[in-house]
Amino acid sequence: MARRGGAAKRAASEPQERAEQPTRASTSSAEPGGALELDRVIHERLRLGIVSALAANAALSFTELRALLGTTDGNLSVHARKLEEAGYVTCTKTFDGRVPRTEFALTAAGRRALERYLDHMEALIRAARVR
Repeated sequence: MARRGGAAKRAASEPQERAEQPTRASTSSAEPGGALELDRVIHERLRLGIVSALAANAALSFTELRALLGTTDGNLSVHARKLEEAGYVTCTKTFDGRVPRTEFALTAAGRRALERYLDHMEALIRAARVR
């Protein structure tokens, strides 16, 4: 078994969550020539799909989201949990008789994060068209 050096060992033991934490940029950073920091939690393709679907619906079940996004149970579960940990979605688990039902809804913080993300993307598009 190979031994790791000190720096590699520290990097491996550091939580991977830091790269996934939401970042905020000031409105001036979206101007042409400014550095734009996108919300890394929402920027991931499947998470953007989840947030967008929930923005258009009051709530969706796990099954509805899975079918809508064309993904697997495991993939949806992992990405929904990231959004839940960021406070962007809520997850409610109930039973319909003996059948479990998991339902997701967008939080106010999630709606604001999506709006900021869309504003940043629109600013990027405008800046690219000006050049």
